[in-house]
Amino acid sequence: MLYRTLGENRICITQPTHAWVSGQLAQAWGNELFGAIAPHQEVCLGAEQHDVGWVPWEAAPTLNPDTGYPHSFNEVAPEVHTQLWAGAKHLAMPMGRYAALLVSLHGTGLYERFTHWKQSPESTRIVEAFLQQEKTFQQALIHRLEQDPAYAPHVAPDAIARNQRLVATLDALSLAMCMGITQQRQFEQVPAATGEMALTLTPIDNDPTQLSVEPWCFQPNQVTVVFEGRILDEKFTDELTMRDRLAHAPWVTLTATLHPAK
Repeated sequence: MLYRTLGENRICITQPTHAWVSGQLAQAWGNELFGAIAPHQEVCLGAEQHDVGWVPWEAAPTLNPDTGYPHSFNEVAPEVHTQLWAGAKHLAMPMGRYAALLVSLHGTGLYERFTHWKQSPESTRIVEAFLQQEKTFQQALIHRLEQDPAYAPHVAPDAIARNQRLVATLDALSLAMCMGITQQRQFEQVPAATGEMALTLTPIDNDPTQLSVEPWCFQPNQVTVVFEGRILDEKFTDELTMRDRLAHAPWVTLTATLHPAK
């Protein structure tokens, strides 16, 4: 769950919905400066499904008593989110092996980049066990993909690193766009045709639904993404009540349009 402000209310946007935006961005991604995606459809699918492990939790979100709202994705405890990430690869695997590999790599990459879980011995134990389990899965899956001529070129270390970083970039862009970009934002280490670059997103006329992108990283000369959320106009003290109100909360459809910087 992530949030966007709407006056005094919150728009609740699920993790799979935000990942859908990542997939929409992936389908439009790539040009002479930023190179092509390969394998294209598999990476787009991996980007779109990178948060598939959150589906069970989003169906019955837990209440954060400190805020009165469902826990946001960064408020969920390690013992919970490691289980969600551990299950993600199994939910993704029926869609395809390469997408499942990227989903798993995205999960481990998050824990490797954001290490606040090291603050306690118990969370450290939980996450390190998860990382070991996932890496064993990844190594076995890479070995199988190496035997398939269709995928062998795409599981070379450089290819995997690029695609993992690309999914992470699309994840970061989508999170920012779903929550609403109200001031200039820079995104580092974006895979380009050669090496990496930084992207800058700036709201046009202070409108978070109209964003300029510099340098331009997409194929078409304009990209519009669409996503949905539900409006919560109250806080809660009871988890079951919160779930019921959320299930019946009004929907809102949101868009964001990306333009090349002038």
